[in-house]
Amino acid sequence: MAIVTGGNSGIGWEAANMLAGRGFSILLAVRDVVKGETAKREILDFHPEATVAVLKLDLADLESVRHFADNYKKHFHSLDLLINNAGIMMPPYGKTKDGFELQFGSNYLGHFALTAHLLPLLANTAHSRIITLGSLAHNRGAIDFDNLDGSKGYRPKKFYNQSKLANMLFAMELDRRLKRHGIQTISVACHPGVSATNIFKIGKYDAPVLLRDFANRFLQPPDMGALATVHAATEPGLTGGEYIGPAGKGRRKGYPALDTPHPSAVDEAIAEKLWSVSEQLTGVRFDFEAARNPGVSTGE
Repeated sequence: MAIVTGGNSGIGWEAANMLAGRGFSILLAVRDVVKGETAKREILDFHPEATVAVLKLDLADLESVRHFADNYKKHFHSLDLLINNAGIMMPPYGKTKDGFELQFGSNYLGHFALTAHLLPLLANTAHSRIITLGSLAHNRGAIDFDNLDGSKGYRPKKFYNQSKLANMLFAMELDRRLKRHGIQTISVACHPGVSATNIFKIGKYDAPVLLRDFANRFLQPPDMGALATVHAATEPGLTGGEYIGPAGKGRRKGYPALDTPHPSAVDEAIAEKLWSVSEQLTGVRFDFEAARNPGVSTGE
């Protein structure tokens, strides 16, 4: 089974569609179930024999995250792929249901909590992987621990960069901790380059028309942007801790290859501090010792 957050559109949908074509059962974890059902039908149009399901998940609501994980665990006992894909980009200032700045809470903290809840199933599934979507924007990011909620000032792009750096720090630190605790699951980060997706539409807010026109004309289409995700999820030679992105000029376009994270993304001291703060903010902890289990399933 492969869970794809935000799998109803854009890169998430393209990745889910490709993975369905490779024989994975797909669970679209989406905020809007109606749109999720439409996305499911579109995947089945391409792959009529595929198994595709839809389950509500609102990453801006930790109660929804917990409910999603509990619901999944009632029906399944293993998980091959968790693809932390969903994201929002540069909305006006807002907060999640739990009071976090919207981008940091949705793009990062929601996925942090979701991964913690699902870790026991991942650890109990042979060859399982956690794929977290970063962005080239992480290169310009910094974690402002004194203003994570934006109450001391908010700039949409700055907080988007911060959320994507947080994703990168999480993916790398997660892999270190998985290895340290002897868990066979691996964590891999990836990015789609500069891709034209409906991330430029956030809820009722549209990006400026000129920006959308530029995206549609000059940026990498979503199906190409999704290749890095699929590569991270399926390439046999990966061992964890890698960063996958397009191989073209500036890493903006092209077919997937091994990339190099910005030094800020591999700063272990910052990663450990962010991990501790994330556990405090969400009230969710990773129990690696409990997740480690010598009985390994063969997957769903």
